[in-house]
Amino acid sequence: MKFVCYTDWNQLPKSAKVLFEKGEKESVFFSRPWFENLVANSLEDNQLMRLACVIEGESVLAILPLMQQSSKNWYALRSHYTTLFTLLITDNAQKKTLDCLAQGLRQLPIQGLQLYPFDEHDKTILLLQRAMESAGFECYRRFHSYSWFKRLEGVSFKTYMAARPGQVRNTITRKFRKLEREHSAHIRLYTNEDLQHAVADYLLIHQASWKAFEPNLEEFVEGLVNHLSKQGWLRLAILYIDEQPAAAQIWFVVHKKASIFRLAYDETWKCYSPGSILTRYLMEHVIDVDKVEEIDYLYGNDAYKKEWMSDRRERWTLGCVFRHEPKGIFYQFSASLKNFFTAV
Repeated sequence: MKFVCYTDWNQLPKSAKVLFEKGEKESVFFSRPWFENLVANSLEDNQLMRLACVIEGESVLAILPLMQQSSKNWYALRSHYTTLFTLLITDNAQKKTLDCLAQGLRQLPIQGLQLYPFDEHDKTILLLQRAMESAGFECYRRFHSYSWFKRLEGVSFKTYMAARPGQVRNTITRKFRKLEREHSAHIRLYTNEDLQHAVADYLLIHQASWKAFEPNLEEFVEGLVNHLSKQGWLRLAILYIDEQPAAAQIWFVVHKKASIFRLAYDETWKCYSPGSILTRYLMEHVIDVDKVEEIDYLYGNDAYKKEWMSDRRERWTLGCVFRHEPKGIFYQFSASLKNFFTAV
């Protein structure tokens, strides 16, 4: 068993596929297509991918996807599009594997490490924290964000929708009837065809929406749509009004879990509640057609998410500082790390 830090996807042994396939069953954010697109289309010039691994023979036992942003500060391999992160690890000999990983990280020129956002019940991250502390790191944990979700337990869309607040159901019905009276409207679901056209329409809607400027948006969305459509995971729905793109939503469906990833609508059509109309459409599709077992709003504590979901999870941050650095450097970074947690 040994520690290796890879800098390129081609360096990974083929057996790494097993860990990524295991990870994607938990979340699309643990899948290789997600990480590959993130590295290709989201990292800044000063951010470098580092795959911290434990291997034994030809088998990859653990992968901690990291991002090096400076010579001594490393982070989870993520961007502002990432809503969940974890360590990929086999089920066997986890303590020995994590000890090897932590000792390997200690040998690198790492002064500080930040991993986020991870699920509050993620046992592998908690075990990693213990291994890091045993290896000489001082670790901190802090709350990061909320995630609203709904376990369906086999219910139909009709049953699910009947349990939504009456105001939500009535508003959608009333606004959709108004839209149909005053305009021509239809919804198109894109999964694996005409994706270039779909991405162009999505970007037009995003530009006309309330959303702030996002760097590398076009490249990231186009790459993500192409990567995930090949896996059969993409659900990109667009509402057209008078043949113009008015609202768009990007969802993922992976191993019976639906993730609501990106929402946008042209504010010209705000009076018709186009976002709610599109959400209802996709809810019906993933529940009755895809037969998903869980729907996740991914990030945020917005009031409207409570109307569609029923449960809430916490996401947390783990920060680690190597405590045997020279005193001045250690305390400077330790203070900045604590300030970061306070600001989150």
